[in-house]
Amino acid sequence: MKTGLVLEGGAFRTIFSSGVCDAFLDAGLPLPDYTVGVSAGITYGTSYLSRQSRRNLKVLTTYAHDRRYMGLGNYLLPGNQSYFGLKFSYETIPNQLVPFDYDTFEAYPGTAEAVVTNLNTGEADYLPVPRRDPRNLLLQATCAIPLMFPVYHLDGQPYLDGGCADPIPWRRAFEAGCDRVVVILTRERSYRKEPEKTMSVLRRAFRQYPAFLDTMARRADRYNESREALFTLEREGRVLVLAPETTAGFSRTERDLEKIRRLWQAGYFTGLDAADRVRRLWSEEEP
Repeated sequence: MKTGLVLEGGAFRTIFSSGVCDAFLDAGLPLPDYTVGVSAGITYGTSYLSRQSRRNLKVLTTYAHDRRYMGLGNYLLPGNQSYFGLKFSYETIPNQLVPFDYDTFEAYPGTAEAVVTNLNTGEADYLPVPRRDPRNLLLQATCAIPLMFPVYHLDGQPYLDGGCADPIPWRRAFEAGCDRVVVILTRERSYRKEPEKTMSVLRRAFRQYPAFLDTMARRADRYNESREALFTLEREGRVLVLAPETTAGFSRTERDLEKIRRLWQAGYFTGLDAADRVRRLWSEEEP
């Protein structure tokens, strides 16, 4: 038996997933054998794997209004090329202000992968998350929303946000050998993605990457089809899916601290409610 956890991205909406994972920690659930996530899903998910309950909530509620964390002024920083302050967000916070427990993360015996979109192929690549990287470059790359982040070059390949090619990588979990999979979504079950509204801008900005542009043009259809297939597996009892009841009025760069706390709390109570089911699923017992 191999257990798996799949974490959808969604920028700050991923605070819902953090609430779920914090509840799992508080309930004493074992960590999964395999964890794969997209964008903020895996970035926040590393705090779960380092067993740092409520760390993501602290980061977001402390720095959501800090212009060093996000704001248009960050585009003017030399070499930053992002709405987010990359050095502040991915180096200063985890290494100094809200320390990330690299030792505990390194001791995690399972596999952790981040999804990135390869601009040359338009396809998803699944890369192991380094256990000690003070710059957190792979986590930057998986979060790199087109037009809001620079392109990242890792091992000679250009990458952006993994959610472009595989926003809910549940198939990857099965390919990795998992047979007991929990999937945490950051959109309500009724949600359907609309076609990309910025395609004209993307075509100008990424004209040298036609495969990536094709992926972006088909992104909404692929996302909706992936969710429908996932829900079919859920009805067959092959996965456990957890999702928020609503994300209405919650921005992916939300600054309202009360909204952030409420969505985290919604995730936390969802996680507590599901804890016994997850324990059975991730045990040797039949779920």
